[in-house]
Amino acid sequence: MEGALHPMRLKQLLHFAAFPKFNKTHFIVRNARPVSTTTCSSSSPAPAAVAGGRNRRPSSSQTNTSDREAIRAIRIKKVEELRSKGLDAYAYTWQRTHAANQLQEIYRGLGNGEEAASESDRVSIAGRIVARRAFGKLAFLTLRDDSGTIQLYCEKERLLSDQFEHLKTLVDIGDILGAEGSVKRTEKGELSVCVTSFSILTKSLLPLPDKYHGLTDIDKRYRQRYVDMIANPEVADVFRKRAKIISEIRKTVESAGFIEVETPVLQGAAGGAEARPFVTYHNSLGQDLYLRIATELHLKRMLVGGFEKVYEIGRIFRNEGLSTRHNPEFTTIELYEAYSDYESMMNMAEDIVTRSALAVNGKLIIDYQGVEISLERPWRRETMHNLVIEATGIDFTKFGDDLTAAKEAALQTLNAGGDNQHKSSIEACPSVGHVLNEVFELVVEPRLLQPTFVLDYPLEVSPLAKPHRRHAGLTERFELFVCGREMANAFSELTDPLDQRERLEEQVRQHKKKNAAMASEDESKKVDGGDDAYDVNLDEDFLTALEYGMPPASGMGIGIDRLVMLLTNSASIRDVIAFPVLKTPQV
Repeated sequence: MEGALHPMRLKQLLHFAAFPKFNKTHFIVRNARPVSTTTCSSSSPAPAAVAGGRNRRPSSSQTNTSDREAIRAIRIKKVEELRSKGLDAYAYTWQRTHAANQLQEIYRGLGNGEEAASESDRVSIAGRIVARRAFGKLAFLTLRDDSGTIQLYCEKERLLSDQFEHLKTLVDIGDILGAEGSVKRTEKGELSVCVTSFSILTKSLLPLPDKYHGLTDIDKRYRQRYVDMIANPEVADVFRKRAKIISEIRKTVESAGFIEVETPVLQGAAGGAEARPFVTYHNSLGQDLYLRIATELHLKRMLVGGFEKVYEIGRIFRNEGLSTRHNPEFTTIELYEAYSDYESMMNMAEDIVTRSALAVNGKLIIDYQGVEISLERPWRRETMHNLVIEATGIDFTKFGDDLTAAKEAALQTLNAGGDNQHKSSIEACPSVGHVLNEVFELVVEPRLLQPTFVLDYPLEVSPLAKPHRRHAGLTERFELFVCGREMANAFSELTDPLDQRERLEEQVRQHKKKNAAMASEDESKKVDGGDDAYDVNLDEDFLTALEYGMPPASGMGIGIDRLVMLLTNSASIRDVIAFPVLKTPQV
């Protein structure tokens, strides 16, 4: 195994590499004790054998840069030796007949000690070598491909010419091999390919993490996800499940008649949500453009244009903070249906989540971070007002427009719980509706573990939703919460262009007022790029589109990353995004 190299051992490795015809076979036989090196790497088989058993070296996580470079130098010499023998260390292709799991399935009935050696049983496979053991004239390699693992049974007498010597001296853990041979099951019950010929398809130059410690540095796991997936195969399973979830979402909405469309990532105005956008500059146009913070407004334009059921699965970009729930770029599905209201979107949300859960887990009772979650339908549906009353005893309807009284009641409740840190957020609320929403987020939201639709949000915090048809001051809007996290957000969509303009203009005014207050309090906050220090502009073209007439409609957005987190029992959003945003390391 490759770990932190002692100076003397390093000299020996370099010495062996400098003399490729050195009889390493004799070295292994003399130390014929088998060496297990699962998920570890060996640049030179002979020294690896000596390092086995109780004399195991430290973890590769301790390998310093000089050792890593020394191993790389040894492997580059092996590439040169392969080329000197007329062999290509980086192949163009390989014709394989089976994947590893196919062989496991086809030959599951093969008995211990039996070999299927007929011409029809000759197979060809390819994958990465993740373990090796050597016993003189016999070697065992573990090959892993996308489907699973299988053992390569390498016997000197079966291999052509000097291939066995090449196997022992030139093949390292981490290399990608193609192998041909018959199939047998060893006396110990391990299904194996009895190798009659092999080729190095890709020579690995860098060592893999060892099997005892793996890749445990969290930052490195996210930064070098490719190594993470090699060292921790279960990580790749998360992304396979993610792909299956997205596929199931598409099947669900398309079976209901929705059409997938594409809308611009670069936009002249960042709309559809209140979030700080990323700004870029288009040289030919000579103007700033924004990476989209939502797909909503362009999808609504599609409804104006005559489409009745549309959806988009796409990347969203928000220049905001990082956390276990937030990444600056994330994936959502937004869908819009003409002639329906938010009730129909609750049914669609249940369809999407339950079908996705069944697709990847085969059941609707799941575990998330130690909490049992039941996705059995129907899910609880309750208004925000009632949930706040249930949790705090405060009925915000009795305050009317008395903002001072609402703030006092909220602060009294929060302070009673010993929570003074949110005083400024309550005091900054410009309306009773904002106070209600703030109390909900602070007190109620974390308690919503089982799937719950929270209905009828205040008008002030829902500028794109239709006014509630029965309750003044509220909107027909819901959010879906599971495990204390927002999973979906939906409205009966606002279609009145005059009302929409008025609400968006009020949103802009409130945002400018907030920025001004923050700037007067501490000018540095805006200079330093605080999340609230950004401009909000009207999307005049969207308002123009509404004036041509948009049919009654409902719309919903679902955070796909959070759904994948839930269904794969992943604690952080970074665990379900293959390459999450990370700060560039200092060189």
